[in-house]
Amino acid sequence: MTIQSTQLFTMLGDKMSWLTQRQRVISQNIANSDTPDYRAKDLKPLEFSTAMRAQTRNLQMSLTNKHHIISNIKDGQYKTLIERIPYETSPSENGVILEEQMLKVNDTYQQYNLSTTIFKKYTSMYKMALGRS
Repeated sequence: MTIQSTQLFTMLGDKMSWLTQRQRVISQNIANSDTPDYRAKDLKPLEFSTAMRAQTRNLQMSLTNKHHIISNIKDGQYKTLIERIPYETSPSENGVILEEQMLKVNDTYQQYNLSTTIFKKYTSMYKMALGRS
């Protein structure tokens, strides 16, 4: 078992991938702020419970009775874009509000920094536990 295979590190990796994808979508919104009829897009929020279910998906339940029911629930992907209806538009019907996009950029930046800080702290804890600080 490696450190990278633990649930925490896998979930942090998923969160960082989601944040990277979100940053791309926001930058496309900003780049198209003058494009007529363009609507701002965003990703579906990455929920902790969804990430936990994805991590425990690899576990196989043992069938102790032939009458047990096995669930086939599948999770959605976080890469799905959602388009929102803006409350204000420009004369060219463009729905990108730059102030809102800049707030999203800042939020994404802060969440990414938090994820990397948690990653660094847990890595240093593992190193300390192994006597390699």
